[in-house]
Amino acid sequence: MKKVLLIAGVAMTTLLGGCANTALEESVANLSNKVDQLSADVSAIKAEQGQIAADAKAAKSAALDAQAEAKRANDRLDNVASSYKK
Repeated sequence: MKKVLLIAGVAMTTLLGGCANTALEESVANLSNKVDQLSADVSAIKAEQGQIAADAKAAKSAALDAQAEAKRANDRLDNVASSYKK
């Protein structure tokens, strides 16, 4: 009788261990999928941030060019105005 109980106990432990192992493997797989998705999201955000930074740099350069052109135009207007006063 003790052998039967011992064998039954070992069998139940093995079965329960197998179920727990399967559940653990599923949890690890789910977490791995989530980490992969987060990594992909971070990569996409980094690429988008790089594009935004490049666009901002181009806009700054265009603004500086426009500012320089406006200054040259104002200087020309000042020269024209001063020539009429003389």
